[in-house]
Amino acid sequence: MTEAIARPPAEDESELPPLRPPSAGNGLIGVFERRYLLKLLVQREISARYQGSFLGLLWSYINPLSQFFIYWFVIGVILGQHRGVPNFPIHLFAALIIVHFFTETFGAGTRSIARNRGLVAKMAMPREMFPVATMLVSLYHVLPQVVILAGASALLGWRPDAEGMVALVLALAIIATLGTAGALMFSAANVFFTDFGNAVSIFNNFVRFGVTMMYPYSMVHEKFGGAAQYFLLNPIADAVLLFQRAFWTGTLTERQQAKAGLMPDHLMLVGCVALAGSLVLLAISQLVFSRLENKIPERL
Repeated sequence: MTEAIARPPAEDESELPPLRPPSAGNGLIGVFERRYLLKLLVQREISARYQGSFLGLLWSYINPLSQFFIYWFVIGVILGQHRGVPNFPIHLFAALIIVHFFTETFGAGTRSIARNRGLVAKMAMPREMFPVATMLVSLYHVLPQVVILAGASALLGWRPDAEGMVALVLALAIIATLGTAGALMFSAANVFFTDFGNAVSIFNNFVRFGVTMMYPYSMVHEKFGGAAQYFLLNPIADAVLLFQRAFWTGTLTERQQAKAGLMPDHLMLVGCVALAGSLVLLAISQLVFSRLENKIPERL
């Protein structure tokens, strides 16, 4: 007679914790520890965006250029607001690149987890990877726009300088950090209440008017005088000014550059403070995301 195999007593299933897909944790650090997965996710996002498209990547040129011509025609030609701004198209397009980078990162990043619910539920990866991948996809589309801007600026006499290149990198770093922070926080909140996605869309509509895109900083300086310093509390506005310092000011004559109020004093210092503030906001967003992360699969 075979001996009966002893088995442990069955546990009460009601006492077991609910099953959840592993998240692989470690937050943003875990994202960059799994760079291979991040690269695959970015490639997947880019491929999905242009799947079935005849023009493909050309849309990354067409979309910002179409916005540029609309703003240039309405603001510059019809309303004539460009008369006091030398090389207004460069001023406008430089700001538009930064604004588009932020709004695309923030908007698409907010929807990233809900849009990838299948991967979130099945794969063991840090869920922060989805907002970060969205930011990298947006940055990928910024590069051809910068090439166009640099070419157009060069035709007007622009030549790269060390301070301008530092300003360029600083501007992109501010927007990448700030956009990721917003996407991280609101992507988790959007899983619980889709109202957050709609709120982000409304907020992005106001971003264009809070930066020096359709008007120069000299106008802010003239209108508000010493109070113009509060305008610089907006890190997106700081990034726009830095980007315009990198390209637009290089197309101006020395006399035009010497105009009072054309650019704020100590712009590079202002940019460093804006980047530091964006990093603090990113840390806060990571903390909020970590608190909500375990409840995300249940809501999805």
